[in-house]
Amino acid sequence: MPKSRFLYSNDQGTVQIVDTTLRDGEQTAGVVFANDEKIRIAKFLDAMGVHQIEAGIPVMGGDEKAAIKAIVKADLKASIMAWNRAVVKDVEASLDCGVDAVAISISTSDIHIKHKLQTSRDWVLQHMTEACEFAKKHDLYVSVNAEDASRSDMDFLIKFAQEAKNAGADRLRYCDTVGIMDPFTICERVKAIKDAAGLEIEMHTHNDFGMATANALAGVRGGAQFVGVTINGLGERAGNAALEEVVMALKHLMDIDLEFKTDMFREASEYVARASGRELPVWKAIVGSNMFAHESGIHADGVLKDASTYEVFAPEEVGLQRQIVIGKHSGSRALIAKFLEYGIALDGKEAEAVLAKVREVSVNLKRALFDKELVYIYEDYRQEVDAG
Repeated sequence: MPKSRFLYSNDQGTVQIVDTTLRDGEQTAGVVFANDEKIRIAKFLDAMGVHQIEAGIPVMGGDEKAAIKAIVKADLKASIMAWNRAVVKDVEASLDCGVDAVAISISTSDIHIKHKLQTSRDWVLQHMTEACEFAKKHDLYVSVNAEDASRSDMDFLIKFAQEAKNAGADRLRYCDTVGIMDPFTICERVKAIKDAAGLEIEMHTHNDFGMATANALAGVRGGAQFVGVTINGLGERAGNAALEEVVMALKHLMDIDLEFKTDMFREASEYVARASGRELPVWKAIVGSNMFAHESGIHADGVLKDASTYEVFAPEEVGLQRQIVIGKHSGSRALIAKFLEYGIALDGKEAEAVLAKVREVSVNLKRALFDKELVYIYEDYRQEVDAG
């Protein structure tokens, strides 16, 4: 076994996470990571438990190559992969960086072959085979990427997978490049390719129709043992399947616990958001601050009695904290609980009176209220009562 946590042979059936924040994530329009940021993100990924990190594109040279070399030298437990076109010189650049794995990517759909590559299916097979065989001669782990797999002819895609295996490829990356798959179809296709080619499969799903995470999980159900992700779902156009969503869904919905340090998710998400210049929405699944914020009276009452009524997992599991928000939709029980935090014990009559004013102010301001605002409302109420 290699020293990394990445299993070069995945016969055990363990799902492994391949993070491409530093490659596909940085290909988000307008996003550039500084080299120090790339190294820090790689360390975050490694500390959380990611099995393989796709660190970048060595043939770009310059800062890109320097960052990849620095990540390799960081002595992480994760496997370090570099992305390549199906070109031998690209693989040579990857070898120069010292990575232990390469992704060799080429289009397999007729629309790409005709309009982007302006060539033929045979040309695609030839160049994939040459690059793959060259990489295997240098003892690299090889993922052969079928770009635009979801719009590829299935017979050709299976042939592509079979020839990739014959050339020594370790897995096939099924790329839903423009995010057009649905979970039912992708599950069937992954199973068909795996049965026909006998090659392990990685899911690489995009979120154009909002189904990247669902499609990734469906691929696992179909037999894929690798899932490509990015922190926060960063990526081209609508992005990729989000690391935090996939890992938590595997654990809580599919009973596949990868033993990640999930309590680091919020911190990592915030860091990548700042580094990428992309806001982390409060409603973001798993790591958004609203995940455990409760305002509705019925919901807040339920959570205060038993958190499991409206929370599937504890906020601390992903590095967040529960918040009881006071505003238009709040109930008296939530208000009483909130004022206890200030050392003020409201009785039922007081709570109803203060709540009426809270709702009025919240509607006028069109938002929930801050702690000081709540205290001011209470002080005004007490003055009115005392004045009599």
